[in-house]
Amino acid sequence: MESKTQRKIEAELLGMADAETMTGRSRWSWRRDCYSGAVTSVKIGRRLFIPVSEVHRVIAENTRPRLNPETESNS
Repeated sequence: MESKTQRKIEAELLGMADAETMTGRSRWSWRRDCYSGAVTSVKIGRRLFIPVSEVHRVIAENTRPRLNPETESNS
């Protein structure tokens, strides 16, 4: 049984480089969306962070459905 100190702690905020690595989208695109208000962000000092939940939201909103190969070949 795991104790409280042995549990894996997951980060709630991602830096621009981490968001870029996670999604393949440039850090400058993330920054642009943060400053335009399209993406929720947190500014701490000089650093800009994106909540992990917000990155997951952007991925979910831009996920396209899988094409059915059977439907494609009949068209």
